[in-house]
Amino acid sequence: GGRFAGPPQPVGVVTVGRGDIRITLDALGTVTPLATVTVKPQIAGQLTEVGFQEGQLVKKGDFLAQIDPRPYQVALEQDQGQLAKDQAALAQAQADLARYQQMLKQRAVSAQQVDDQAFLVQQDQGTIQSDQAQIDAQKLNLAYAHIVSPVDGRVGLRQVDPGNYVQVGDSLVIVTQLHPISVVFSLPEDDLPQIQARLRAGASLPVIAFDRSGTTQIATGALSTLDNQIDTTTGTVKLRAGFDNADETLFPNQFVNARLLVDTRQDVVTVPVAAVQHGAPGAFVYLVGAGDTVAVRPIKTGPSDGGMVAVEDGLQPGDRVVVDGTDRLRDGAHVTVAGQDGGAGPGAATPAAPADGQAGGQRHRQGTGEGGGQGQHRRRDNQTQQPAANP
Repeated sequence: GGRFAGPPQPVGVVTVGRGDIRITLDALGTVTPLATVTVKPQIAGQLTEVGFQEGQLVKKGDFLAQIDPRPYQVALEQDQGQLAKDQAALAQAQADLARYQQMLKQRAVSAQQVDDQAFLVQQDQGTIQSDQAQIDAQKLNLAYAHIVSPVDGRVGLRQVDPGNYVQVGDSLVIVTQLHPISVVFSLPEDDLPQIQARLRAGASLPVIAFDRSGTTQIATGALSTLDNQIDTTTGTVKLRAGFDNADETLFPNQFVNARLLVDTRQDVVTVPVAAVQHGAPGAFVYLVGAGDTVAVRPIKTGPSDGGMVAVEDGLQPGDRVVVDGTDRLRDGAHVTVAGQDGGAGPGAATPAAPADGQAGGQRHRQGTGEGGGQGQHRRRDNQTQQPAANP
């Protein structure tokens, strides 16, 4: 033990306690509107008016644009005139039929003439129905000339200016629903059973959206649905979370980091992730005993919330474990307690944060490159610090 000889090593220590462990899953997500509608004219004509400002919030049914209705009004009046003409012809044909039927009783006309007149009446009745359909079509065209918003949302940039002649299918503007809004993200298929079990139990699973760096929380929502199939190329399934987005902090097509709270393990033995080491015995901690000597204590770890990890076996509340200064320790080494925390429940400050990331699990988040989010995930359990030195 030459390299361990010397004075006692200063270490930071925490007292093992009980607390809750939040089991979460992280993934890269994309903000996706629940409705995005490209407004297109359904009739051709000159665009005479635009009734919105770019970026304006609109309600369903609000006026957006007007196409010159005059050609369609003229066509409507023509069809109405044709209907009146054909109605008169039908009335005459019906009168003739009635007269022929009386004359047939007197044997003044043949039965063939009566039948021919009856067929003529039916033809005129069909013409009336056709005229009415033409009138309905022209009225619909007039309604189409007055363009309104199909959804609640915010209008984008105007794509056609008043005065232009627009054709059916030309894009006028895009209306995007901003609140509520959703975030779509992907998780491994192995995570599906626990998510489905919680949903079947009627649980509402919270989802927190963080910014691209994963450090700033920007919105809180809830899981709304799962996709109905697994992507065979990535082994992941898409999920959609809903957000009220009343303050519009989420913007369509924005990349965010989504954190899904699957479950909470309550009142379990917990230690800081920094206290857990790995070596020949597997997961272990340095337990501080009488006389300020440390002993290697193998433990069985459970879920982690990134900052704290549940200990299923090997420790009891009140035990003292080393969280800082483990790199030069060995079984039986003497230590000097340089700092001691009063407990190891969630939210308790540890004497030293992990050197390779931020507390609270941010070091487990993926990078946020613009890669669409497939497979960009991290399961936040059983996450322990890699060993600096084997015992």
